[in-house]
Amino acid sequence: MEKVGTQEKINNYELTVIFRGDLSEEKLTAAVENVKKFIFGKGGAISDTKSWGKRRLAYQIKHSNDGTYILFKFTMKPNINRELETSLRISEDVLRHLLVKLD
Repeated sequence: MEKVGTQEKINNYELTVIFRGDLSEEKLTAAVENVKKFIFGKGGAISDTKSWGKRRLAYQIKHSNDGTYILFKFTMKPNINRELETSLRISEDVLRHLLVKLD
């Protein structure tokens, strides 16, 4: 019996990550590269990465008053979402993240 449509679906995503504001430039670059390596390593493709810079947070998160905002636009298989979010959640350099599936 042949399976029809065995190719997995690829979705477009937007990921906003707030990294700790007290990270040095080298550590911030390494943290951003870690996110990129994770996405590439799982077969994803990043189309755009933008830095929104360091901004004051509306309220203190994990004892930080400032955060550096980075926006990633990429495509990836939907079954990798949980792994990516778990990886971001356990990272000490990440204050918050938001992963949104685009239409």
